Amino acid sequence: MPDLLVNLLKLPPLDPVIENIARAEIIVRRAQTFEITQVRTFIEQNFSVAWADEVSVGFAGKPVTVYIATMGKEIVGFAAYECTRRDFFGPTGVLQTMQGRGIGKALLLACLWGLREMGYVYGIIGGVGPVEFYKKTVGAGIIEDSTPGIYTNLLK
Repeated sequence: MPDLLVNLLKLPPLDPVIENIARAEIIVRRAQTFEITQVRTFIEQNFSVAWADEVSVGFAGKPVTVYIATMGKEIVGFAAYECTRRDFFGPTGVLQTMQGRGIGKALLLACLWGLREMGYVYGIIGGVGPVEFYKKTVGAGIIEDSTPGIYTNLLK
């Protein structure tokens, strides 16, 4: 799975995407530090313990670098940045039953705008599965010879 590069100076606007999903009563917002247990539990139960570990780093940042999508009082998706490495987006995930509603796009854009606000001009999306989604959504390009990137020599 390759790494991708995104030009953060050419990001689409975030507000229309947030407003669009809000019509379906889905809210995308920055997570609060006191929500770490709920967010970690959601990620562990629906994705992986390793992703929950990565996201934990984002709760130590000021501001927190973790976004969540909620419907009512339930978490339906998450995304993070500056957790795995500096200038990296991810991990991210949306419940399968909630996919196709623009939640992933909103979470991605919120995080990439966060990287831009930190002063980065380009962002890295590491170890990508859905390459076409990222190409279409934010014009991401494959970084040649980037597989497996930082995900080498992992403990198993």
